Amino acid sequence: MKIKDRIAFQFTLLVAAVLLLFSIAIYSVSEHYRQEEFYDRLKGRARTTCRLLVKVKGIDKDLLKAIDQNTLSEMLDEKVLIFNMDNELIYSSVDDKLLTYQKSLLEEVRRKEYMEFHEGESEVIGLLYEEQSEPLIVLASAYDTFGHSKLTNLRETLGWGLLAGIAVTIGLGIYFAGNALRPISRINHEVSLITAQNLSQKLDEGNRKDEIAQLAINFNTVLVRLHNAFEQQKSFVSHASHELRTPLAALKSEIQLGQRFNKNNPDLDEVFANLFSDTERLISITNNLLFLARSYEHSGQLKMAPIHIEDLAFLAKEELLSINPDYHVEIDYENIPEDENQTVIEGNEELLKRVFSNLLDNACKYSPDHEAKILISSDAKSCIVKFKDRGIGISQEDMPHIFNPFYRSSNATPVPGFGIGLSICQRIVDLHHGVISVTSELGRGSEFQVRLNHV
Repeated sequence: MKIKDRIAFQFTLLVAAVLLLFSIAIYSVSEHYRQEEFYDRLKGRARTTCRLLVKVKGIDKDLLKAIDQNTLSEMLDEKVLIFNMDNELIYSSVDDKLLTYQKSLLEEVRRKEYMEFHEGESEVIGLLYEEQSEPLIVLASAYDTFGHSKLTNLRETLGWGLLAGIAVTIGLGIYFAGNALRPISRINHEVSLITAQNLSQKLDEGNRKDEIAQLAINFNTVLVRLHNAFEQQKSFVSHASHELRTPLAALKSEIQLGQRFNKNNPDLDEVFANLFSDTERLISITNNLLFLARSYEHSGQLKMAPIHIEDLAFLAKEELLSINPDYHVEIDYENIPEDENQTVIEGNEELLKRVFSNLLDNACKYSPDHEAKILISSDAKSCIVKFKDRGIGISQEDMPHIFNPFYRSSNATPVPGFGIGLSICQRIVDLHHGVISVTSELGRGSEFQVRLNHV
């Protein structure tokens, strides 16, 4: 889950919990107030009934019952029962609906003088009336229709309000979290554009005051250190390679001179031959390292021109066959382009020819029959060149590392090589904003694919 979504989710949970507690508190207080207010009404009704029955002359039980039935319509199922000290019922406001009671209840009311409790859905009060010589016990009950209706409306209002509040909170949480994290998203985007070729690029440091700005400042500081370290490394490799070329060239000349002056000494001939081979290998490694280092230094100064991809393929083939006449290379179209410009790219001819030569050389070198095939195709955007062979192949464990400098796959050790060629190919293709990829099956061959944008 993204940080933005997690913040919005946590914020929503927090606000929802607060709203829920607030709603529960409001409902609980309202229910308590309704109940207290209704009990007060029952208490008032009980006292009034007792007062009318006992103190008002001329009102008998039948008249009082008629008065009750015509004035107590506000409270549903209202009943008032009055008992004397012998627990005898001396008055009931209704005849058909009697309140269930036991003598123990009357004794408890007599002892506590006032009680509140529920019987089913009705609220009940028990009251000891002592405003005459003989105390009376009154039980009054009713169902608070109006109060419960208000509570139902309140419950529905709070429920819908809670849902609406949560919905608004989700929207606002996503908006404010996204707004707060937008600078981080911008930094992520800027960081994703930084590669080994543009370490000098800086992140936007914003107001240089808050934590996000400080993160950008620290990241820029790290970039400067990395850039300086890379520059020092490239400078060292470039200078070291350049300085090695002169003594190696002199060493090669000395070995060739020694071979020329050696007369009829096979052992010495073999020594000179080994020295010459090792010197050639050192010169090749040095030249490759120098090229790799300088390609980073002059990446923005390449001379580009329109090039037909077929011409590059044939040039690379001729160069390879001139050095290795026993190699065999076949060039063909995988699909014939409708427009000749679909095989024309903008690039540096010498560098791209080196890519094709290296890939062809590897394809032939690692194949028992020394054969390779180039297939050319194109689509609406790119020109695709495939280099196929039936060689030793590359294991799946080695595939992620083959473009690393000096890395060689485990089954390529018997074949001479330095492990620099593919890294150089990738570097050149990157300079042309292209893509190089490989598919391979161990023991059945490999296919390298170079994709370059055509004009």
